[in-house]
Amino acid sequence: MIQVNVRDPRPIYEQVRDGFRRLILSGVLPAGSKMPSVRELAAELAINPNTIQRAYRELELEGCICTVPGRGSFVSASDAAAALRRRELTDELRAAVKELRALGMNEAEILSAIREGTGND
Repeated sequence: MIQVNVRDPRPIYEQVRDGFRRLILSGVLPAGSKMPSVRELAAELAINPNTIQRAYRELELEGCICTVPGRGSFVSASDAAAALRRRELTDELRAAVKELRALGMNEAEILSAIREGTGND
């Protein structure tokens, strides 16, 4: 389900958060699905439960999951998480385009690279 890469420069909680975010936004974990318990996931990944708790807390702040005391965490039915992620990716794309222009790429080359990435040549 979720994998942690010790060679990844990102903190482990970010890797866990991003992994679950991908699963939720792609529909692999549909709305209403129960998330693994913090202890269960920490044991499975062999990491500190506080790390999992931090990832879950961030997912909850983003609107991806909701926690019901005594019952666990569940995938939210909200589209807020998808909107937030689109905004984040758009910001990253804008930054990349700005850097590519600074490196001398023109608009046609940038659009061509985007089309290659989408398979729409």
